[in-house]
Amino acid sequence: MPFGIASFRIAGFILWPFGRTTVEKPGAGAASCVGNVIWLVFAGWWLAIAHLVTSIPLFLSIIGIPFGWANLKMIPISLMPLGREVVPTDEAWGAR
Repeated sequence: MPFGIASFRIAGFILWPFGRTTVEKPGAGAASCVGNVIWLVFAGWWLAIAHLVTSIPLFLSIIGIPFGWANLKMIPISLMPLGREVVPTDEAWGAR
């Protein structure tokens, strides 16, 4: 169940990454750490490599540069999505 919720969190962030960022939840706990290790082994590396590889051609055009940055912004949540939440950019510093 937590992996499905994390997948929907990533999908929502991918749908509209502009003006939002991810922060760590302070009380995530040890279960999210174990879940992140499982996620990293089975899905995280592939997603992070895919975001990195697809950002390179986006940086080649002026129109694609913001999308390339947005693609690079998705790498941390793709690697370890459990214990993180997506917040608006102006709330990122207050939420920490």
